[in-house]
Order: sequence, then structure tokens, then C-alpha cells
Amino acid sequence: MKHQKSQTQAELKVGQTFPLTIKRLGINGEGVGYFKRKVVFVPGALPGEEVVVEATKVQPKFSEGKVKKIRKRSEHRVEAPCPIYEACGGCQLQHLDYGRQLVEKRDIVVQSLERHTRFAVDKMDIRPTIGMENPWHYRNKSQFQLGRSESGKIIAGLYGMDSHKLVPITECIVQHPETNKTTGVIRRILEDNGVSVYNERKRKGDVRTIVTRVGFESGEVQVVLVTAKETLPKKDAIVKEIKNRLPKVTSIVQNVNGAKTSVIFGEQTKHLAGNMVIQEFLGDISFELSSRAFFQLNPIQTVKLYDEVKKAAQLTGKEKVVDAYCGVGTIGMWLADGAGEIRGMDVIKESIDDANKNAKNQGIKNATYVTGTAEKWLPKWTNEGYRPDVVVVDPPRTGCEKSFLDTILKVKPKRFVYVSCNPSTLAKDLQYLSKGYEVKYIQPVDMFPQTAHVECISQLILKEGN
Repeated sequence: MKHQKSQTQAELKVGQTFPLTIKRLGINGEGVGYFKRKVVFVPGALPGEEVVVEATKVQPKFSEGKVKKIRKRSEHRVEAPCPIYEACGGCQLQHLDYGRQLVEKRDIVVQSLERHTRFAVDKMDIRPTIGMENPWHYRNKSQFQLGRSESGKIIAGLYGMDSHKLVPITECIVQHPETNKTTGVIRRILEDNGVSVYNERKRKGDVRTIVTRVGFESGEVQVVLVTAKETLPKKDAIVKEIKNRLPKVTSIVQNVNGAKTSVIFGEQTKHLAGNMVIQEFLGDISFELSSRAFFQLNPIQTVKLYDEVKKAAQLTGKEKVVDAYCGVGTIGMWLADGAGEIRGMDVIKESIDDANKNAKNQGIKNATYVTGTAEKWLPKWTNEGYRPDVVVVDPPRTGCEKSFLDTILKVKPKRFVYVSCNPSTLAKDLQYLSKGYEVKYIQPVDMFPQTAHVECISQLILKEGN
């Protein structure tokens, strides 16, 4: 039997075409089917479709392919409105009707739970995905790399999928229009002033990236020019032109990154003109955003996300709430009016400085933010007699540290609200927490329409007897 199985697996070769029925969407938005009981990932294919696929990669446990022909189309397939959709790779689902995107994103959450947990997933309360009324022009920040076209003109864009080819982007339809306009004008200003752009292979040139961020509510725009060296040629002329041609730009900053890296920002930031920060609002709460401060990229959906966090926290005005991985304090401040006391922590000192400043600016007197890990602070506070009723966490894509989860199981808050941007790590962490907690419900929220990303809020309740 073993010999027979290995022969079956060896039958598929790169370049071979074969028919495939797509069963579901994978976590990266690709179609998933099975050929001879082995999983095949096919970007651009949709659930329910019958396609002819050409194998592009064959591995022992899975294969990848590209669509050669669609024999049976999904009723939910639409024409992607972006002209460079397939070349860019920034979005994965523009070819899928938006209402159906929301259904499939919930299914991605279900699949992750089925794969990584021992829960009876069909009996869990996994709610319909909360979407957007207008799922376009929602991103408040763009980071476009610079390069040169074949004709020698400066281009700004993103590297294509699995490629070092820069795809020029003049009008990104998921970006706020002001970021598109600002990037385009600055690209022309750099061109007019004869500024060189950074060449990754030769490691020569001046400007690497144009970063723009807009305050949806304030209308203020911040520009960051990321350079390879401390000097920016024609600096004064460039700043003057930006001020003249882009009156909404209220903050111009230079960031220096000379490292051989795909990370956008370096450690050194220099003020060029205007303010060091721009203002943004979520509901009635205002935030000052410096160039490297983390802030949610979709302010419209962030309000919905944080309202769901508030619902899951079930506050009555008396609770002690801990905002772990708090960043600049956005979630804690959103909850402050319904809590007795908010305490937050983060390992990045600058974020904690911003959090305390933001709380003070808002007149929020029941919030305190400290630098360090939850593993350090939660046991310390518990020993001092402070036991949180609710802990909220919004970790990076890698999920929570095991030591943090152990701390939660030890400290035993009555409610634990887990905000996640990665269904796979969420599922693993929920399984681990099931020793002491019951998952009451999971609420998916679509923070990034047209992409495969899905955010979730999970409400966990301490089990009786713990």
C-alpha cells in the first residue's frame, strides 16, 4: 500500500494540467481542491468552480497550480475592478462578490478551528462576518517603494507576488484617495528635482519609499520619505514644493534606513516640516499619530471592531480591565467610560508614552499604562490585591506567548476578550485556554475587504470551579 501511495503522489509533475473541483478558500484566499487525495492550492479559483489547472509546484504534502480554464464558473465570480489586480498581489479577492467574501471569511475561521482545536466546531457560536457598506478606499496608510521604469521615469508601487518586479500603482482603489494623490504628486516632485531612487541590488540611490497616512476625520496628511542615507538631496526644494502643491500635508518627516532589509522603517527619524504628528479620531476620542506609531489601517471598521470588544467585555462601570499588548492605548480608552479602572502594558516604551499622553489629552483619569510584559505585571498586581475582572488582548499575527496564556490561566479573570488578526494562531491559543475557559462566541470582522485577512473577537468566560 505504501509503495502504491508514493506512486500516486509521484504522478503529478510541474507543467501537467488536470481537472479540479474547488471545495473552499484557503487562509491566503486561494482556491483549495484535491487531486488524488492530495491538497492543491490555486490562486484565483473560487469554491464550487470546476477548473483546469496547470501544476506550478509539487511537494510531498501539497501542490500549487494556476488556472488554465474555468469549465464551471462560480455564481459569485465578478470582474475585478482594478486593472493591475493580478500583477500587484496586494488584494486576493477582488474577483469574488463582496457579500460572498464575508461568508468565505467566516468559513476560514471555521476551518482554522477544525484544523487546530478539538472543539465541536459545528456547535460553536461563530457569527456572520461584519462587513463594510462601501468596501473600497478604506486604507488610511500607503507604503509605496520607488524604482525606475524601462524608460527611466520614477515609479512608485508594490513588488508583485513572489517577485522582485516593482508594479507601478497610480490609483489604488483600496487606499484613501488622498494617499493616492499625495504619493503621485511627491513622485513627480522627486522626478522634477532629479533625485535618485534606491536600487536594492546595487544598494545605491537616495529615496527608497514614500509613506503617506491620512486622518479620515481630521483630513490631515503625513508624509514620510524613507532614505538610504541621512542626507536628502534638494531637501529644501522638495519640502517647499510639497507645501505648495499639497496643502493638506501637515507633517513632513524623513526616516533613514540604510539596511539591506524589506522592513520599511529604520531607527532614525528626522523632522522636515510641519508637525511631528497628525490627528485622528475614533468616535469622540482623538489620537496623535507619529510616523511610526501603530494605528489600525481601516478607521471605519475599527469603530465596529472596538464596539464588539466593548460588547464582549460586558462592562457595568465597576470592572477592573487590563488592556494587554495595548499599543497607544486605543482599546483601553474605548472601554474606559464603562470600566472602574483600566490598566495597560506594552513592551514598547514610546507606545506607552503615547498611551499615557492620549489618555491625559482625553481627560481619561481611570487609565494607567506601564512598560513591560503582561507576564511581569499581572502577577505583580495580583499579589498587590488587584485582580482584573476582564483582560483584553490584541496580539500580533504570531498570537499570544505561551507564558502570557499561562499567566491568564493563573490570574483567572472572569472574562477574557481575544482580538485576533490570524485565525490559525487564534485557534491554537483558544485550544490552550480551554483548560480554564469556555469560548462563548466568535465574531469575525472584515477589516480588509478584497483581501483574505479576517479579524475576530472571541469572548471567553472562566469555567465554573476555576
